[in-house]
Amino acid sequence: MIRRAFTMRLKPGGLAQYKHWHDNIWPELVKELEASGIASMTIFEADPVLFLYSEITDVDAWDKLWHTPVHDRWSVELMNPLMEFRPDGIVDSSEVREVFHLETNAGKG
Repeated sequence: MIRRAFTMRLKPGGLAQYKHWHDNIWPELVKELEASGIASMTIFEADPVLFLYSEITDVDAWDKLWHTPVHDRWSVELMNPLMEFRPDGIVDSSEVREVFHLETNAGKG
């Protein structure tokens, strides 16, 4: 599994609606996430900054997702009023590079 993380920025006042849409994520978007190779995704917030952590099966998983019709609809219809986007229509994000990872046996067994 490959770990990828990004930071993103919300527009002022966008957090509640952002959370609402993600609590009610479209089933077709979930299918597209899976088809793109995104095994898990967790988003943390420190409004206005979002931190997205994901585990993917393909290094190109996010690029695949960002160029699908269902993600285009999600971005334009729901996320565009809430988040900062680049001119090419992809969410304005910065990849965060991992500098440390540790797994212990806590909770196992």
